[in-house]
Amino acid sequence: MKQIKVLGPGCYKCQKLLANTQTAVDQLGLECEVEKITDINEIMKEGVMLTPGLVVDGRVLSVGKVPDVEAIKGLLKGE
Repeated sequence: MKQIKVLGPGCYKCQKLLANTQTAVDQLGLECEVEKITDINEIMKEGVMLTPGLVVDGRVLSVGKVPDVEAIKGLLKGE
């Protein structure tokens, strides 16, 4: 089961990344946990200095942008 974290303080872009990620997970039928991290200390522990960030199984896959649903699906499938 994948562990997915969406990192950001709660701005529009962070909310959009969370929505896109959840849509991608649903469309792929993945069984995983999508967690929203807003604590700046936790975000920095992941090595992300520019939000929003997307972390999957401990690997930072996206920083400072909002990939669309198809791009996130590709990231989740390892493409």
